[in-house]
Amino acid sequence: MADLFTWLISFFILIALIVLVIYQLMCLADLEFDYINPYDSSSRINKVVLPEYIIVGVLCGFYLVTGHWIMSLICAPYLYYNVRLYRQGNHLVDVTEIFNLLPKEKKQRLFKLFYLVFILFLSLFWMIYTSLDDHDD
Repeated sequence: MADLFTWLISFFILIALIVLVIYQLMCLADLEFDYINPYDSSSRINKVVLPEYIIVGVLCGFYLVTGHWIMSLICAPYLYYNVRLYRQGNHLVDVTEIFNLLPKEKKQRLFKLFYLVFILFLSLFWMIYTSLDDHDD
């Protein structure tokens, strides 16, 4: 039963991450279609970048602590990419360069979104598998 709660917690953490990435994509789309100005868009995106990175680290650590090594290894490249961006200082969106980097930023966040959806499907699979396995006992 504890394994089921582990998968349930990871499911909600992944949903929170997906919401943060979709919010960033919506801010970029609003900027692309001139609904908001570059300063508002970059400040909105920059407010959620660091919480996203922290939540990814917590999720990877959560998988390690609970003994789900494969899921932790699957999350590791995403965590490494975020740590690399943070250490290089490229994690925040620059107001002056946001229009020049708009296609790159959108592709980056779309890749993050697809990666998180893949991890979410794996988490859902293991949650269903664990619930069926617990039901058989």
